[in-house]
Amino acid sequence: MIDFLLENLLLLPFLFVTYLVLEILEARAGSALERSLGRTRCLGPLFGSLAGAVPQCGFSAAAASFYAGGAITVGTLISVFLSTSDELIPVLISEKAPLSLILKILGVKVAVGMIVGFAVNAVLSLFGKGDPKLHVGELCAHSRCSCHEHKGVVRPALVHTAEIFVFIVAISGLVHVLLHFLGEEGIRNLILNEPWYGEAIAGLVGFIPNCAVSVSGAQIYLKGGMSAGALMSMSLTGAGVGLLVLFRTNRHLWQNIAIMFCVYVVGVLFGRLAGFLF
Repeated sequence: MIDFLLENLLLLPFLFVTYLVLEILEARAGSALERSLGRTRCLGPLFGSLAGAVPQCGFSAAAASFYAGGAITVGTLISVFLSTSDELIPVLISEKAPLSLILKILGVKVAVGMIVGFAVNAVLSLFGKGDPKLHVGELCAHSRCSCHEHKGVVRPALVHTAEIFVFIVAISGLVHVLLHFLGEEGIRNLILNEPWYGEAIAGLVGFIPNCAVSVSGAQIYLKGGMSAGALMSMSLTGAGVGLLVLFRTNRHLWQNIAIMFCVYVVGVLFGRLAGFLF
């Protein structure tokens, strides 16, 4: 329980900084800051895939909110989701896994996130949908708060941070309880070492917003209960609480479902292909 609380408390700085930046961008709409943001969006998948590789869930949660506010493209969001490594890398290090394995996992995740992110942006730009506009006000409309009735940027940022944090704790707390009863053995019984079937199931398991999944997955793999392809699929779809934040902050449900589906398909396909490298 202490680990669960600490895991969620570590999200607070990321959430607050995210919403503070969004509030500043909205307050200075049309300024040089926003124009600079527009010019750098094309490199979003590059920075997103590198940031997501840092072993924690904060960047995926921040990316979801930035996307909901129109600050980043969908390709950048997907690149962060695919490269997010959660607790997988620290667990592999603690279990004394070969350095070559850890570097391969990180390399594949960053490369896949970057390639898919740029590809998604390129396809959407052909239909004139590749450059989003800032719409931070939609965050308030979606959550039905009244924080923008007050002047300043700090108070709205605090309100949104508190709202999203409570939502994350409530949902992830329920997941934590369910995983407590499921346990590592329950994940092992899913038969994650069968070709294609293992990757398909592992990709779904990766969506579970709890670091315990990454911990169990790494341990099961090292004990031979999961194929390398399944481990990669689970890792590629394991965006932590990023998807939770996306569904809470972005009012376009079908966009969220499409993003989730894209991450899943990419996770399964590239997980299967990456399995041949291990």
